[in-house]
Amino acid sequence: MLERLKLIEERYNFLTEELTKPEVYGDFNKMKVLSKEKTSLEETVEKYKQYKTALEDVEAAKEMAKDPEYAEFAHEEIERLHKEIETLEEQLTVLLLPKDPNDDKNVVMEIRGAAGGDEGNIFAGDLFRMYSKYAEKMGWKIEITNEVPGESGGYSTIEFMLNGDNVYSKLKFESGSHRVQRVPATESQGRVHTSTATVLVMPEAEDVEVELLEKDLKIDVCRSSGAGGQCVNTTDSAVRVTHIPTGLMVYCQVERSQIKNKEKALQILKTRLYDLKLKEQEEALGADRKSKIGTGDRSEKIRTYNYPQNRLTDHRINFTIMHLDKVMEGDLDEVIEALITEDQKLKMSVDNGQ
Repeated sequence: MLERLKLIEERYNFLTEELTKPEVYGDFNKMKVLSKEKTSLEETVEKYKQYKTALEDVEAAKEMAKDPEYAEFAHEEIERLHKEIETLEEQLTVLLLPKDPNDDKNVVMEIRGAAGGDEGNIFAGDLFRMYSKYAEKMGWKIEITNEVPGESGGYSTIEFMLNGDNVYSKLKFESGSHRVQRVPATESQGRVHTSTATVLVMPEAEDVEVELLEKDLKIDVCRSSGAGGQCVNTTDSAVRVTHIPTGLMVYCQVERSQIKNKEKALQILKTRLYDLKLKEQEEALGADRKSKIGTGDRSEKIRTYNYPQNRLTDHRINFTIMHLDKVMEGDLDEVIEALITEDQKLKMSVDNGQ
């Protein structure tokens, strides 16, 4: 571990020096790449510095302990430092785990009402509001790219992009089927119904990862339409892009400009193709699920939102909290941190050959 940490620190120092050079400072793309790598190493380097300082302090305290006048204080300090070193070693072990290369990416999300008809669509709307509140709290930017409102509220489908720091690292475990148990507003007998909505989270593809060939694309333009077929505007601004080899189709209608809708549709198509590529790579490698929380498939039931008992349960990690009301207002930190912690434990157990 120490050898790896030393190499990381050397790399960090090299990057710091490179970023001060005029030829790098004048090259935006190179500066962006190097800055991104430097930022990814910062936490590890900082913890390593704290670790080295603690080790030096132990040696200094041992010298102090030779003096009878300071012996008692020195032994207390050694005991405290040993606990600090143990904690830092645990933190460094986690930081050295293999990182998901997509963690720092923006995401494209899609939420669909599923089982339960109107109530499934209303719940899809509630989930979108929950993620929107969380995004606002995190300082992320949200852009809706396509929406099909439900007849009784919520959404039959809503697709949107989230841009910010490390968005995918926080939301990558949200893909799957979300189940709600509550009394619908339309239920006159007060009976609890179960409905579902599905969530799909995809890391945004970069241009170097997916290449779109013009011959593989079919692009159609049409008039944007809202709920009930009402026109959003009177110009042909909505864009539908079909990827002929895979049959993937993306529709974007939120912008008044056909050019902007086309740009967003192409970006979302790249992201869908990248997501498909990642799944194919995983299958080719044998789809080892030991180090994954769930499958990430839209069909997998991952979570239950029980309104009568104000309870949320994530079935993949047997995690339950009793303040669903706060979660629905965007207070997702406790749930997300529990998933990240379990993910780290799984990675450590696989890394240790368990």
